[in-house]
Amino acid sequence: MEDRSHKVLLALVMLFLFAVIVLQYVCPGTECQLLRLRALSPAAVADPYRAEDETPARFVPRFNFSAGDLLRRVDFNIKGDDLIVFLHIQKTGGTTFGRHLVRNIQLEQPCECRAGQKKCTCHRPGKRETWLFSRFSTGWSCGLHADWTELTNCVPSVVDSKKEVRLRPSRWKSPLFSVSAMGSADIYGFINVCWELTEMLTANTEHDGKDPWNFYYITILRDPVSRYLSEWRHVQRGATWKASLHVCDGRSPTTEELPSCYAGDDWSGCSLQEFMDCPYNLANNRQVRMLSDLSLVGCYNLSVMPEEQRNKVLLDSAKENLKRMAFFGLTEFQRKTQYLFEKTFNMNFISPFTQYNSTRASSVEIDQQTQQRIEALNFLDMELYDYAKDLFLQRYQYMRQKEHQEARRKRQEQRKILRAK
Repeated sequence: MEDRSHKVLLALVMLFLFAVIVLQYVCPGTECQLLRLRALSPAAVADPYRAEDETPARFVPRFNFSAGDLLRRVDFNIKGDDLIVFLHIQKTGGTTFGRHLVRNIQLEQPCECRAGQKKCTCHRPGKRETWLFSRFSTGWSCGLHADWTELTNCVPSVVDSKKEVRLRPSRWKSPLFSVSAMGSADIYGFINVCWELTEMLTANTEHDGKDPWNFYYITILRDPVSRYLSEWRHVQRGATWKASLHVCDGRSPTTEELPSCYAGDDWSGCSLQEFMDCPYNLANNRQVRMLSDLSLVGCYNLSVMPEEQRNKVLLDSAKENLKRMAFFGLTEFQRKTQYLFEKTFNMNFISPFTQYNSTRASSVEIDQQTQQRIEALNFLDMELYDYAKDLFLQRYQYMRQKEHQEARRKRQEQRKILRAK
């Protein structure tokens, strides 16, 4: 009986080897090799991009976007002057994503990250210039958690200052300005004047996620309620972000324009109720404010226009800026975020992203009334996130379809070659 079972097993093994040999003879191309690997791989059973975040099998879009809005493929020249600029919004998982950018990308010249140091050196191949503007590569060069308004005015000047002296634009040689004698507000005022002239000259330039200076802006968004609770827990432990400049139109807001929610050094130990009760809390609708052009509403001066009009301008600006960015990801969709970044910049990550469903925010139990109040306090962020999620999933679906079409085209070409043989 045992000999018979061994013979059956041996026969099955021989049959399998024979099938592999025949397949290798019939279809020797790369495409067939990939098909064999996929067939033998356990991951072939389920789509990892769908399984990791429980996305519905059929996604029904709510917003109409053009093909230009959905297709994101950047010809990123890491050896040239192209620069990825990461807009890091608090408590959106930006720290994790920022580490991926400096430690987890396959590059000809990987970032140099030394033990015990937060920042890494991310030089272009053969140059002493960075290709990445982020917390973990250049530090907080434009201020702690700089927003869209700050970054778009600050980044060009920082990049220019790091180039060789002979390559710096002549505007820095003007005898009318003494940078060493300026305060931070004066410096940003000077930068604004310079770059307003630049914007006038390039007003008719097509962007599509890329501005005339080859800057590609990227960011990460998160579900507003989870992000709000995470920020509360962070503040409760002593975080303040006092070093944030909030520079807009060349100056930081006054204490009357942006009052503090606490009297001491920090707001540690505050309850969720206290956190929600402060009308000046920057946690409210933080994502919309971080992504919008604040100069359109008079910056932090609330008396410039009625509140309803201000909210509409901010939300419309945030949506437009987000849509025109080269890339954005969502905390709740880690693998899809990885996929879209790789397809957008033609850069591959070494290790796959991990979806963490257990966070400090998820451990906070709130009743329905508190949930509704948080949503009301973040009503602009709620609308922005619905818009962002729809655009994100449409982009993912569009890129996957393009990928499948390309794979189908390659298979058809392979069949033609085989028939010709």
